[in-house]
Amino acid sequence: MTLPPQAREFLAQPDLSRMWTAVHHRLERNGLQPDGSVRLAGCSVAEREALSLLLGRRIATGTATIRLADLDSRLRASAAGCGLITAVEQLGLSLTDRRAARDTGRQARAALWTVAEAAVAASPLAGQDWVGGWLDDLRRTGALGRLAPQDAVDVLHRAIRVLGLLRSDREEAAAPYGRGELATRVTGTAHGLDDDTTLSRLVLRGLARAVGSEPPEHAPGRRALWRAAAVVPDEVSSTVLTYGLRPAGHGWRERALRERADHHAETHLTLRELRKLDVELPSDTLVHICENPRVVEAAAEARCSGVLVCTSGSASTVVLELLDTLAAAGLRLRYHGDFDWPGIALANRVIRRYSALPWRMAVEDYEQLAVHARNQGSPGLPLVGIPVEASWDADLAAAMTALNVAFHEELALDWLIADLAPGQP
Repeated sequence: MTLPPQAREFLAQPDLSRMWTAVHHRLERNGLQPDGSVRLAGCSVAEREALSLLLGRRIATGTATIRLADLDSRLRASAAGCGLITAVEQLGLSLTDRRAARDTGRQARAALWTVAEAAVAASPLAGQDWVGGWLDDLRRTGALGRLAPQDAVDVLHRAIRVLGLLRSDREEAAAPYGRGELATRVTGTAHGLDDDTTLSRLVLRGLARAVGSEPPEHAPGRRALWRAAAVVPDEVSSTVLTYGLRPAGHGWRERALRERADHHAETHLTLRELRKLDVELPSDTLVHICENPRVVEAAAEARCSGVLVCTSGSASTVVLELLDTLAAAGLRLRYHGDFDWPGIALANRVIRRYSALPWRMAVEDYEQLAVHARNQGSPGLPLVGIPVEASWDADLAAAMTALNVAFHEELALDWLIADLAPGQP
């Protein structure tokens, strides 16, 4: 049915728009039934006049209560000649039965776990004690709640298949998988088990349940859990930039690093190389950590003798792997980064994780850089983002906020290189 033009013009007037919006929301909550009422507060004179004409009764105050059943009857008896539901849809407000959608959603979720239990029973996971707890965890935490029902079924089937391959008692299950190969086998893409996928999170929850641990929250923990399940992650695409590493081992890798250090050459190490490298350094070694690769480049150009590890911005897994190894050996670590809010946040993480010392990161260093920049005529970069308190210096954030200027590591190169030069601590 189509509303007559004059009726549409009257019903669509701006002075009734608030009422239609409220009615639309109430109908969707009511299961598309004209029941209950809506209340409009702060009605203007024009709104009261329009509502009075529509309802056939005087609206004298700024608050109007409209019973949907009365409005439905009034519309049917008027020139509109239709009920409330039709009128709302004719005015361009599409209606969704949210009550029915909720019921359908509940039924779909109940069916999901029935399907999951059947899939488990037909898989190598059948009879394994931890599986029921894993499914309960997924149900309780709402891990699949944001997915469409069929997508949830698909990803859960895939998770069960992956876990069946990894936790099977069959002899062939003991052979290691490459994560990309395993992902391709189950999902058709080598990225199907990447860390940011729902499938990866479900599988890791299952693996953690199987060994009686909590799901890992950080990349090293996720990597360790994959390896414990005989899944080898990609260990060659990401590198850590180093300079001056002279490990004491006698293997060719250790000799190669010492030779590169003797020739003042920087070195990129993959996670695979770190796994096979004996990074044993003298106990009194002081390891400097920087954020920007330009510091490493300058150190190599100046033929510095210090040891330097670069995070290259926010520290990746391979960077943390090397720093974890160095810290576990009891070596002293010092950190320098950018004087901006992301730089302070990264410094907080590194200093906290490794009990590292700040390296020229005090408020005095920031103020000295400000003078240096002014003397050089360097334009200042405004600070962007939310201020971050420095865990090592309570006055630094206030000084940065007051000056509102960010300084990157390149501005401090001369001082950093002097710290790394021969004869310096």
